[in-house]
Amino acid sequence: MSIFGRQNGSQLEFGQRLNRVYLWYTLGFLAFVLAVAGMEQLGLSRNGIGYLFLAATVLVYAGIGMMSRTNDVVEYYVAGRNVPAFYNGMATGADWMSAASFISMAGTLYLSGYGGLAFIMGWTGGYCLVALFLAPYLRKFGQFTIPDFLGARFDGNLPRVIGAFGAILCSFTYVVAQVYGIGLITTRLTGLAFEMGIFAGLAGILVCSFLGGMRAVTWTQVAQCIVLLIAYLAPVVWLSVKHTGSPVPQAVYGYTLQEVTAREKQILVDPKELEVRHIFQAHSDEAAAKLKDVPNAMATDRRLARKKVDDLKAVNSSAQDIRAAESALLALPKDVASARATYSAAQVSNAARASPPLSHAQPFPGATEAAQDAARKNFLALVFCLMIGTAALPHILTRYYTTPSVRAARESVGWSLFFILLLYFTAPALAVLVKFEIYTVLVNTPFDKLPEWIGRWNAVDKTLVSAIDINKDGILQLAELSIGGDLIVLATPEIGGLPYVVSGMVAAGGLAAALSTADGLLLTIANALSHDLYFKIFNPKASNTSRVMISKLFLLVAALAAAYVAAQRPADILFLVSAAFSFAAATFFPVLTLGIFWKRANKWGASMGMLAGIGTTVYYMCLTQPWLYSLTHAGMFTPEILKANIWWDIDPISAGLFGVPAAFVTTIVVSLLTRPPGQHIDDLVDFIRYPQLKPPL
Repeated sequence: MSIFGRQNGSQLEFGQRLNRVYLWYTLGFLAFVLAVAGMEQLGLSRNGIGYLFLAATVLVYAGIGMMSRTNDVVEYYVAGRNVPAFYNGMATGADWMSAASFISMAGTLYLSGYGGLAFIMGWTGGYCLVALFLAPYLRKFGQFTIPDFLGARFDGNLPRVIGAFGAILCSFTYVVAQVYGIGLITTRLTGLAFEMGIFAGLAGILVCSFLGGMRAVTWTQVAQCIVLLIAYLAPVVWLSVKHTGSPVPQAVYGYTLQEVTAREKQILVDPKELEVRHIFQAHSDEAAAKLKDVPNAMATDRRLARKKVDDLKAVNSSAQDIRAAESALLALPKDVASARATYSAAQVSNAARASPPLSHAQPFPGATEAAQDAARKNFLALVFCLMIGTAALPHILTRYYTTPSVRAARESVGWSLFFILLLYFTAPALAVLVKFEIYTVLVNTPFDKLPEWIGRWNAVDKTLVSAIDINKDGILQLAELSIGGDLIVLATPEIGGLPYVVSGMVAAGGLAAALSTADGLLLTIANALSHDLYFKIFNPKASNTSRVMISKLFLLVAALAAAYVAAQRPADILFLVSAAFSFAAATFFPVLTLGIFWKRANKWGASMGMLAGIGTTVYYMCLTQPWLYSLTHAGMFTPEILKANIWWDIDPISAGLFGVPAAFVTTIVVSLLTRPPGQHIDDLVDFIRYPQLKPPL
C-alpha cells in the first residue's frame, strides 16, 4: 500500500503516518543542505552545487509522483477526497506561494515600498473571502472542477464551456509566469541557457502531475511547502543578524526602515546622484524628441553609428572597439514600428532612472495632489482585484474538493493562511534589509570593486541587474544601478555574503514554489479540457481509464505550450500573475457568489456575465498594457497614447476592477430579463447552503 493512500485504516492513522513521513523528509532535506555545505568547503564548484540541488529536487518530487501514481478517477481529480485539513493547508499554501510570491513579492516591496503592501493585503484578504463565501459550499457540492459547479448550478453546457475557457485562460496566463520563473532559477542554478532551463524544470512538473494527477500533486506540494519556507526564511534571518543582531527580522523591521529612510534623505541631496539623474533625464528628453520625427531620427542614428565605425577604422582602433561599433550599427531598428518602440522604451526607462529614489515608507507618492490621488486609487484597485481574484482562482478552489468534509475544507483554509503568513510576514522585512544592504554597502563602491554577483546575474538576464558608469567617475551611484524585482530574493544570499550553498537552497525553494503552482495550474487546464469538455460534452460514455489518459495528454500539450510562450519572455512575472487574478476575478467570482446566494441567477445571466467580465478585462488590458498594445496594434504606441487610454487613472494590472462589476451587473440584469431556473436548481442551492440537507434527487 502506498504511504500516500488511505485504502485501509482511519483518518487519524493516515494523518499519523503522514506526520512521520514528512518529519523524516524535513530532517533529510536539512541533512542534505549540510552535506552540500561540507562539499562546498572541500571545493565543490558553484555549478556542481546547482546541479546537486536541481537533481535532488527533481528526483524527490519524481519519487513522490511515482509512489502516488494512479488511474482512478476520484484519486486523479480530487486525491480521493481524503487529504487531512492540515496537509491540505500545506498543499494549498505551496500551490499559492508561486514564483510571484516567492521571487517577485519582496522585489516589488523593494522597488515600490508601501505600494507593494497591496499584494500582501489583497492576497491574504482573498482567503477570508474563500472561507466565507466559496470553499465550504463548493465542498458540499462535491464533483471535480469549478466548471462542474457552473454546469450543474446553471443547468446547461454553455456556462460549463465558458467556465472551462475562463479556467484555461487564467490558468495558462499564470502558468506561463511559473515556467518563466523556473527557467530563471534553473539558469542561475546550473548555468544552462534560459530556454534549456525551462525544459529542464518542465520535467519536474510533468513527472508529478502526469503520473498521479491531484493525488501526486498534493503530496508533492506538501514537500515543496517545507522546502520553500525553509529556503525563504534562512537568508532573511542571516541578514537580520548581520545588520541588527536579532534573529527575528519582523521584530527589527521598524528600526531598519528608519535607517533606510535616513539614507534615502542623504541620497536625495547627494551632488553625484543629482548629476547622474540629470544625465538620465537628458537621455529621456532626447528619446522624446526622436519620437516626434521617427524616420528622421532613424536616419540620423544610422548616419552617426556608421560614422563612428569609419572613424575607428581610420585611426586603427582595436578590433574589439570596431566590432562593438559594428554591432551597435547592426542593432539599430530596421523599421519605423520597431524604432518607435525602442525610442518609447528609452524614454520611459531613462525617465524612471532620472526620478529621485522612492521613499520606502511614503504611502502614496506623487509630485502633485492628482498624482497622489491616482496612487491611492491604484492601491485600492489592486487590493480589490487581488482579493477577488484569490477567491476565484480555479486551481485554488479545486483544492477544497480534496478534503474529507465541509468542516475540513474550512479548517484547511485556516491552515493555508498560517503557512502563507510565514512567508508574507517576512517579505516586507526582507525587502527593507536588502535595501539597507545596498544603500550602505553597495552604493559609492568603485566600479572595479563591485561584487561578483552583479556580473553573474547580468549574464543570466540584463533586465535583472545592470550597473553603468554614466557620469564616468568610477563610483557607483544609486541611479546607475538598475535592479529588477525578480532578482531580490534569489540574490539575497549573495548580497548578504552567505556561502553559495544558501543560494542553492534559495533557488531550490524558488523552484519548489514555481513547480508546486505550475503543477496545480496545468492540472486545472488538463481537467477543464478532458473532464469538462471531452467527457461532459463530447463523449459522456468515455471510460474512467480513457478520461484519465486524455487528461494526461492535454496536460503534456499545455505544459509544452506554456514552455514555448515563457521562452519568448512576454512580460514580467508579476504582471502575468496579476493579469491571471483579474481574469479569474471577472470570470468566476460574480457567478460563483450569485450562484450560491441568489437563486434567481440563471444560465443566460451567468453565461453573459462571464463573457462581459472577461471581455471588459481583456479589452482594458489591450488598451493600456504596452506589451499587449504592441501585440494588438502592430507595435504603434507611445506613452502618451497609453496614458490617454487609461480609465480613471487605473493601471492595467488592475483591469479586473472594471470586469468584476460588468460581470455582476450583466448576470443580474440578464437573469431578471429571462426565465428563472427550475425547482431542481432551487433544491440544489438549498443543499449547498444548508448542512443538514441531503443531495436532491
